Amino acid sequence: MISALADAAQARLRTEGIRIRNLKAPGEPHAISVSLSTRRDRAFVTFDGVNEQLEERLLERFDAALPRARHLHLALGPRNPGAWARLLARCRARGITTSWDFGWHDALPSRRGFRSLLRMLDWVFVNEREACHYTGVRSLTRACQRWPELAPRTVIKQGADGALALAGGAVLHVAAPRVRVVDTTGAGDAFNGGFLATLVRGEPIEACLAAGVRVGSASVRAAGGLDALPPRPEARLRTPRSRR
Repeated sequence: MISALADAAQARLRTEGIRIRNLKAPGEPHAISVSLSTRRDRAFVTFDGVNEQLEERLLERFDAALPRARHLHLALGPRNPGAWARLLARCRARGITTSWDFGWHDALPSRRGFRSLLRMLDWVFVNEREACHYTGVRSLTRACQRWPELAPRTVIKQGADGALALAGGAVLHVAAPRVRVVDTTGAGDAFNGGFLATLVRGEPIEACLAAGVRVGSASVRAAGGLDALPPRPEARLRTPRSRR
């Protein structure tokens, strides 16, 4: 993981065997997000801290040397999509596959270079609202028609309805198992982790999608985004049969 991390976050990740490159200098304030979660809605209040400088530092680091990895996953709202598109082109030439979860950013669709960035990604992760927002349409049906024109492969996370993968002209859906929902904070990132951990093992898209749904569903069973995560993508939750 390459990010700007608080000491406690860095320590926890290292206990889980994750190698860290911390871009936060000593004394700099780390970002803090508070999740306001109810059964019907959720909102976040964030103090950005060092995250204001994170994108620039990431670009500088990757300009100096590409990551030594088979796959690079990014999770931030890019202010400079054109620079990232050029970086991703270098990754593609090096044989590094890439993915991105932008989250919700109002102005991102109008930023210069955003379309080029989408074309350079191997996978884009969005939820249903983001799928419509970034394609400029109002319905999920129309968004599913639009995404193949913008990105090679797209995953649309649907919460309790599971998830869709749009790839190679096909639409694949995996339903979610029934679980007792305590807190949905972090479920989207948990889904991404399950999907990508399976992808880098060379499994087919259907298996990746099913793993993402299982891990994302498991994560909602406890408060916070981490405590209910399974130890590996093969979470012991039955996933309903997928449909094409």
